[in-house]
Order: sequence, then structure tokens, then C-alpha cells
Amino acid sequence: MSLLLVFYQDIKERLVQWFLFPLIGFCSGFLLYNSLFPLVFKTTVLINFIFVIFLLLLVIGYSRFKLKTSIKQTFGLGDALLFFALAFTFSSVSFLVLFVFGLIFSLVLHLFLKNKSKHTTVPLAGYLSLFFAFVYVAHWLGILKAVYII
Repeated sequence: MSLLLVFYQDIKERLVQWFLFPLIGFCSGFLLYNSLFPLVFKTTVLINFIFVIFLLLLVIGYSRFKLKTSIKQTFGLGDALLFFALAFTFSSVSFLVLFVFGLIFSLVLHLFLKNKSKHTTVPLAGYLSLFFAFVYVAHWLGILKAVYII
């Protein structure tokens, strides 16, 4: 439900209430923790955080050196907070694959919907939340089986 709330708020207002990000991190971390051994959980979250930090550094560098603009103009705080909350979702390989496919999903969805939106910015947190909500539903329905193992 928290992921869908982020989607709705980001699409409607391009602002998401801050408490949803820790809630997503806590709930998804709880599911991950119950699926792994404690040491594996810690290692998984650490690897996922390193990936998110690396990705954010790339975005900052691209914004600063290629676009010659401030990060505030190109990337929202809610997007970064969601990235860190999503680091608690799945095992490292699954997280990396799903995160990349989530970004591709966000791009394709935005290309289809950009003419219908009154905003010029991309609701990345909303689109990624929708994608990860689909992933959780697919996992719970048994369509995706190995998201916590691989």
C-alpha cells in the first residue's frame, strides 16, 4: 500500500510525504530479513546500499559535468529517498536486475504518459514504486519465485 501511495502522490502532486520512505524500507526490510539469515541480510543490504550510492554519485556527476546544472534541478529528494528504501527489498542480484528494469519501466511509462501530464518533470519515485508493487504482487502470486534467493 505504501508503494501505491507514493505512486499516487508523485503522479498527482510531484510531492510525496516523507514518512512513506522509511515505512517502505521497514516493511520491505522485514520481508527480506524473514527470508534470509541475519548475516546474509546485513551483507545484502550493504551491497544494495553501495549500488544506490554509486548510482546517485553517477547522477550527481552527470548533472554537474554534462548538464552543467544543480542536482536539485535534475533529481528529486524523494527519488533518492526511495532508492535507499528500495535497498531493503530483495537479495542483491535480484535487486540490481529489478532496479534496472524498474528504471527502464519508468522511462517507457513516462514516454507514453508525458503528453497527458501537466507537469514537465518525471515522477521517478512514483513509477519505480508502481513497478516494485507489481514485483511484490508477482512474487506473492508465485510468478516470481527467486527474488529473495538470488
